[in-house]
Amino acid sequence: MDCPKCGAAIEDGSGFCGSCGQRLATPAASWGASSQVRVAYAGFWLRAVAYLIDNLLLGFVLGNLLLRPLMGRPGGIPADDPWFLFENTSPQITALMLLFLMGNWIYFSLCESSKWQATIGKKVLGLMVVDLQGKRLSFARASGRFFAKILSSMTLLVGFLMAGFTKRKQALHDIVAGCLVIKKV
Repeated sequence: MDCPKCGAAIEDGSGFCGSCGQRLATPAASWGASSQVRVAYAGFWLRAVAYLIDNLLLGFVLGNLLLRPLMGRPGGIPADDPWFLFENTSPQITALMLLFLMGNWIYFSLCESSKWQATIGKKVLGLMVVDLQGKRLSFARASGRFFAKILSSMTLLVGFLMAGFTKRKQALHDIVAGCLVIKKV
């Protein structure tokens, strides 16, 4: 099947064209019962706000689960030294940081591969993460997208800024994972 707007090849059953974003006339179950749903690519600032919401939520939850029991105890994390976690390279602190990373990975990957197709921050702003055919991500692809954010970080954050100026508003990790972040309008 070809896109009626740009002529790009499209997989049967897709909700929209992965090249130009044109909504297709064929009904797609992933968009719900209404075929009147329009989509637009989510830009940098909208995604940044969603990421801020998610990180505030995760910081609160993971901080209370992982750090609260260790704060102020003898041999634990000193409550009066905010840089302790970043300056200390003990195996215990490394394990704690890996637990934080694992918590983030599970949260982002499970949420983005769930029926919501979004984290809580994205859901609040009406955003969804889809593959290039407009379908739900698998857990493996959502995990790949999460770990590809390391590449976006290693480019002095230019990988994240790419969402502001690429044609389909994709950051580097979206391009690597073959994903789009869309907004229902």
